[in-house]
Amino acid sequence: MWFRNARVFRFTKPFDISAESLEEQLQDTAFKPCGPQDTMRQGWVPPLGKHGEQLVHSANGYHLIALRKEEKLLPGSVVNELVADKVDALEAEQHRKVRKKEKDEIKEQVLLEMLPQAFSKNRRCYAYLAPSEGVLVVDAGSAKQAEELASTLRKSLGSLPVRPPAVQQAPSFTFTGWLNETVDLPAALTLGTECELKDTSEDGGVVRCKGLDLQGDEIRHHLEAGMMVTKLAVTWDENLSFVLDEELGVKRLKFGDTLQDKLDDVDTDDVAARFDAAFTLMTLELSRLIPGLLEALGGEDRSAIVADETT
Repeated sequence: MWFRNARVFRFTKPFDISAESLEEQLQDTAFKPCGPQDTMRQGWVPPLGKHGEQLVHSANGYHLIALRKEEKLLPGSVVNELVADKVDALEAEQHRKVRKKEKDEIKEQVLLEMLPQAFSKNRRCYAYLAPSEGVLVVDAGSAKQAEELASTLRKSLGSLPVRPPAVQQAPSFTFTGWLNETVDLPAALTLGTECELKDTSEDGGVVRCKGLDLQGDEIRHHLEAGMMVTKLAVTWDENLSFVLDEELGVKRLKFGDTLQDKLDDVDTDDVAARFDAAFTLMTLELSRLIPGLLEALGGEDRSAIVADETT
């Protein structure tokens, strides 16, 4: 149970929910497979897959959930070819030109006829809620996919006061400062060998670099020309390596040997027990990474966050 990405949402006001309450509220939007005429369906499934039945897996106050999305695959070229054949046949039979509105109706009919035989594409997106830390963490490669899960969870719960975290200064400014040494690189961070730079002009280009010394002359020349760093490969505390982007998205997340060794020390063949151990190790590590990164990027802007008056 290692996340490959981490998109973080910050709760904007105090939010707490028990595993039992979360389980109950997710049941109404549990996943149901596509019917013959459905193009897409999504819903909540057990994070443990076939090894579990609960829609929520909880450990140490962290609640893991999984959203399954099923989409019917209808190749556009095949659909267009069938539509063209039907249009040609109709025009030949009735000796008239088929207009756009009628073509759209024919296409809709073709889609309905093809759906029952269409292949299905299934995707699972995992996330965990950490109410005590005020974050929702989504294993999503894009901001769009993460927002889709957050939106679905909001509908299931009726309310979900979250937004992406904000920092005091633009991440690209900090990334650039780390490379040109105008901003101190935190002791916990080690630069990798990959980055993306963008020209700040309206029609500016993009340079993607791999396998380079990020503080070497080649990168420095781009920075001196006014380019800004928008993605950066780093290692955190020698335990986590990833690519960090200007939207604070963590991608290609890899956990180090130390964590894997700890998991290997779990002496059990029980799938659920090993899953639980991996989830616990991962969440504890990310609970250190997230505030550390926000601090390294200039500190979090919490002006839109309502404080818990009970604390």
